[in-house]
Amino acid sequence: MTRLLVSALLLALAACSDDPPPAKPAATPAAPAPQVEAPKPAVEAKAPEAPKPDPNKELAQRVKQALEGEAKVQAAAIDVTAAEGRVTLWGTTATAGERNRAGQVASKVDGVKSVDNQLKVVKGS
Repeated sequence: MTRLLVSALLLALAACSDDPPPAKPAATPAAPAPQVEAPKPAVEAKAPEAPKPDPNKELAQRVKQALEGEAKVQAAAIDVTAAEGRVTLWGTTATAGERNRAGQVASKVDGVKSVDNQLKVVKGS
């Protein structure tokens, strides 16, 4: 009888244990496999293109440099613009001779097709 009592106690203790019985896993639908995008081709980074030089601006600069190189012309008082080979001189000179000389210097610069001499002679400068 002792054995029966010990077996009953062991069985009772086993039934009262803190461990829950193993639960059956719930059936879950299989998740769809994640879609992987095809790798995109690598795009080469291009350096920004340097701005193309403005031929009119370059011509005007060459004429201005030629005027600055002429000792008998006060080039600081003269502005130069250009459009398709046509150069215009703006500003003032002290004499008519200086005005004419500036026009001659400008006409000799490579690329100048014509000169529009708008220089004004200012007496008393």
